[in-house]
Amino acid sequence: MAHADALPAPVRAALREAGLPQSSLGVWVQDIQARRAVLEAGAERAMNPASAMKLVTTYAALDLLGPAYRWKTESYSGGPLADESLNDGLILKGYGDPKLTLENFWLLLRDLRQRGVRDIRGGVLLDQSYFEPAAHDPAAFDDEPLRPYNAIPQALLVNFNAIRLRLLPDGHRIRVVHDPAPSSLKVASYIEMDSGPCGDWREGIATEIVSAGAERVLTLRGRFSAACGEKSFSLNLLPNGSYVDSIFRLLWEELGGTLSGSVRAGELPPGATLLARFDSPPLGDVIRDINKFSNNVMARQLFLTLGAEQSGPPATPRKGAEAIESWLAAKGLDFPELVLENGSGLSRLERISPRHLGTLLVSASNSPVSGEFESSLPIVAVDGTMKKRLQDHAVAGHAHVKTGSLEGVRSVAGYVFDAKGRRMAVVAMVNHRRAGASRPALDALLQWVYERH
Repeated sequence: MAHADALPAPVRAALREAGLPQSSLGVWVQDIQARRAVLEAGAERAMNPASAMKLVTTYAALDLLGPAYRWKTESYSGGPLADESLNDGLILKGYGDPKLTLENFWLLLRDLRQRGVRDIRGGVLLDQSYFEPAAHDPAAFDDEPLRPYNAIPQALLVNFNAIRLRLLPDGHRIRVVHDPAPSSLKVASYIEMDSGPCGDWREGIATEIVSAGAERVLTLRGRFSAACGEKSFSLNLLPNGSYVDSIFRLLWEELGGTLSGSVRAGELPPGATLLARFDSPPLGDVIRDINKFSNNVMARQLFLTLGAEQSGPPATPRKGAEAIESWLAAKGLDFPELVLENGSGLSRLERISPRHLGTLLVSASNSPVSGEFESSLPIVAVDGTMKKRLQDHAVAGHAHVKTGSLEGVRSVAGYVFDAKGRRMAVVAMVNHRRAGASRPALDALLQWVYERH
């Protein structure tokens, strides 16, 4: 193994400029056709990879479930359909679909209308039993419970449990529009317009949500520059049950249906009749969203799905971890330092060494699912989380790289197609309180790998 002094000169210089010790960086680089790494520095250490851990989860899922795997969401009737009415209510059973977006949920409900259901009497039962209920505080990770990445995984997760807020400059004021717009949510905006540069507009907006009887009120305060134009961001504002209740009523009414009774949690009763089934996009498509845009909620849904598929429901994080550990063992891969909490990298606990993550990348590149896996990664300077990086460098468009970012953590991991046409697996992780300053060093490494003679 090379020592830190063997780091490429541009990487050493960038670390020095950022005030980061070379010991904060773990690096592993290998030609996927070779047997030995061309560069190793601190690669044996167990490190926090942040979102680069999604590579472990998504490769395992592709290999265990297959690229064509689809999640299902089922709708049942509690009794016979008579005169377009379900007098004994409707039951929706979820199986962990990570991409049951607003549009897809609308398609599910439209299918019910096309099958002759108009009036639902007796309410709607939401069966979430495929995932074990988790006592999880959305504020636990970073005290930011409204951030969309802190949404709690659910067997029936609609639209990531997110509300999108659009900021629209309108004359001398900022108009705020939220979508979807459930009746249980009110938005009060006190955002003031200014004429300065746009800058980090999102950090200039404070959010607070309070309960007011059956409603929740979101208050927005801060300043927003007209130079920003239209902007949008999403928040996790409602408990899952309230969110699904509101969205179901909103869409069902738009489709010309009526609903009497409550929308509540429960389990599918014996004797219920299957009405319809909605299938998700295939896994090969879903992992593109997970890896290109680092979607934490979707990754956690996938991690739990692995547990349920391999060990049976209800899914738990422990079952998800065991599924991946067993899969690695079956491949003859021994990663004793591996720690999996939720499979997304949104964790202070998860660990893997750069060497072992690199070993996994080499394995993936030589597997039957290599095409789906590699194409799910952001292309440097082109799309996803790498879109704005290295745009004026030779490596632009020549690498598929997953990024990772947490407080005290930065990482890159993926494949570089170098100037000589070789495919290089690359992993680099920085664990340090000043990790946020390490981006130039990580970018310098990617460029060095591309230009290496």
